[in-house]
Amino acid sequence: MVTAAQKIIISGFYGFHNSGDEAVLQSILNAVRKQSQASGLTLEPVVLSIDPEWTAATYGVESVHRMKLGEVRRAISESAGLISGGGSLLQDVTSSKTIPYYLGIIKLAQWMGKPTFIYAQGIGPVNRKLFHPLIKSIFRKCAYISVRDEQSRLLLQSMGLNIEDIDVVPDPVMGLELPEDMQTEQHAEADPVAGDTPNSGLQGAPATVGVSVRFWEQSRQELDALAEGLVKASAEQPLHVHFLPFHHSADNEASRYVMQKMGRRIEDNGGSVTIREDALHPLQMLREVSQCQALIGMRLHSLIYAAGQRVPVMGVSYDPKIDHFLERVACKPVGKTDTLEADTVAAGLLELLRSGESWKQEREPLIAALTQEAETPARRIAQYFGHKG
Repeated sequence: MVTAAQKIIISGFYGFHNSGDEAVLQSILNAVRKQSQASGLTLEPVVLSIDPEWTAATYGVESVHRMKLGEVRRAISESAGLISGGGSLLQDVTSSKTIPYYLGIIKLAQWMGKPTFIYAQGIGPVNRKLFHPLIKSIFRKCAYISVRDEQSRLLLQSMGLNIEDIDVVPDPVMGLELPEDMQTEQHAEADPVAGDTPNSGLQGAPATVGVSVRFWEQSRQELDALAEGLVKASAEQPLHVHFLPFHHSADNEASRYVMQKMGRRIEDNGGSVTIREDALHPLQMLREVSQCQALIGMRLHSLIYAAGQRVPVMGVSYDPKIDHFLERVACKPVGKTDTLEADTVAAGLLELLRSGESWKQEREPLIAALTQEAETPARRIAQYFGHKG
């Protein structure tokens, strides 16, 4: 018997048009819907978003402005509980205000007597020690805690939390699948930069390489090394270099920086360069990634998309979360942003293209297991409400 609908708040970095975080939201919505239905429940998500109109229209859910405290309080008071996550919400590298905001939302729900759930979060870095007791105090009162890597669990343990109470689960996006109609529909046109993509039926046709970059080093040396590496690889194997900006509009600018550095040399080597700047919905971006033969990524979720779609990946490390994920799929970064070298990029990419099938076969058991485990937090949340009912 299906019980009456209960609202559940979802708090995260949503509505900012960052494809990775939007994919996290899509994945959580899918998993919560699937697992709650399996438990005979109806959980109706209410998403806290910086752009609630867009979020509501994109996902077909109720959405509330995350910075309007009155609306947030009302939504929480009318809900059955709150999910915080996923993503890297509790870190103080990008801003000192991030941790207080997300902890404040959880604490607000706890004050109202609502169960709170930490959903596959990447915890840290937390460089300001004053946040440690705050995190410990609030997490101790959560009904369920899951993190996306062992390092996050150990960091929470160092803050005084019981490691036995913390699940390590894959990033939610590992469970994101392309609907069948998106797998078969005609490819949407990318923005061609120079000429048409050569016919893939021709002998020695260009290999499609997805590229997800962001600004990180002030010197831009990592982007310069990527540009030169792609050009060097294209001298041996023609490439269709397909830029996939994950965070609009900053990544669009970073992509065009690399394109400018490459000039027309990719085309001179028999290849082509395109950019897909309008793939705002996570499933659109997932489809773009699925059509690549390899992917070079700085953005974590570009690597997760690719692994989930069985596209061989080459990660550039700018943050421990990149290394942690690559480790889970038996890979190592091609280099760190401050020491990346063009020759290493070129050699790594050519090897990835040569050994694509064996790369997939070797990692299939790992990736399949991660995909299955990605819904664990949603299953645990559904079980919690099922037992309550």
